[in-house]
Amino acid sequence: MPSSKITTVSELKNYLYLAMQLEHATLPAYLTALYSIKPGTNTDAVHILRVVAVEEMLHLTIAANLLNAIGGTPDLTRPGFVPSYPTYLPDGETDFTVGILRFGKEAVETFKKIERPSKGDGRLVRRSYAAGTSVLGRHPESDEMHFYSIGDFYKAIADGFELLEAEAQGLGRTIFTGDPKRQVTSEYYYSGGGTLFAVTDLESAKRAITLVMTQGEGTESSIYDGDDELSHYYRFDQLTHGRYYQKGDEPHHPTGPALTVDWEASYPIAANVKLANFPAGTELSDAARSFNQAYAKFLKTITRAYDGKPELLLAAVPLMFDFRNLITELVRNPLPDSAGCNAAPTFEIDAVTAAEALAAAREEVVA
Repeated sequence: MPSSKITTVSELKNYLYLAMQLEHATLPAYLTALYSIKPGTNTDAVHILRVVAVEEMLHLTIAANLLNAIGGTPDLTRPGFVPSYPTYLPDGETDFTVGILRFGKEAVETFKKIERPSKGDGRLVRRSYAAGTSVLGRHPESDEMHFYSIGDFYKAIADGFELLEAEAQGLGRTIFTGDPKRQVTSEYYYSGGGTLFAVTDLESAKRAITLVMTQGEGTESSIYDGDDELSHYYRFDQLTHGRYYQKGDEPHHPTGPALTVDWEASYPIAANVKLANFPAGTELSDAARSFNQAYAKFLKTITRAYDGKPELLLAAVPLMFDFRNLITELVRNPLPDSAGCNAAPTFEIDAVTAAEALAAAREEVVA
């Protein structure tokens, strides 16, 4: 039976790649919900979703820094990096999937499940899924073994860093052999929710992992992260309660100012729609393909930023919010034969990558 204990640098690299895949997988869900909100409504929800999306990009970049620190290669263009939605995440139970949904009560409850606090024991659970189901957060050596929560997943990574570096130092070596020039630091990315720093040793690696864990879930004893900012779970919890948290509040009992949520003020998009659902040859189909191409370009740019050109991140992150126009073009228009629902982005990025590879191969043959 696979163990959650990481015993080789190769295993640690596999875990860190899965961490990048996991952090990214939340972005399409958050961005779609954000841009499905009708203009001029739900200003509090818009702010919360924007803040969380920006901080998920911070987490993605931290995972890349950790992987680069031990000589790994972050690659967001690898087939399968973007899951097919709906997808499972490591929640410990098969009680929810993450999908591409409109903003509403269902979406917010899903977001809370994504970010919910760990029980802290770092255990693996066995779960089986139907063939073809997209599952993230799995054990690198077993498709059926999964971590109970995102926090448990990162705890295994932190323990792996500690064990492997101790073993290496015992031999007069270190596992931190990556090129420091591949580290992305705060001058290239600002999230407002934690300072980005280079990972060069065990202390900085553990500090980076702690930032990711506490920013998403809070701590075992607090609704706030290590920087005294409200964690993602409790940011979303405010929408459920219609009230802000304030200092001294207990979990699930916010007592701050009221906030207004209009659960119906979002476009009624078709959930987890695919390109096959779009009528071929229509402007709507073209818009969906254009979005996927733009998103594939976004991932390519970020990959280059993590590959020694961190300055590219300065231009790439604003693109995340430029997607607003492309998504709006979809969510405002009815999708034929979809029971009155509107269109939505499909995030089928592997199809774009495969088409580009095929076109490049044909050009090579012609040349």
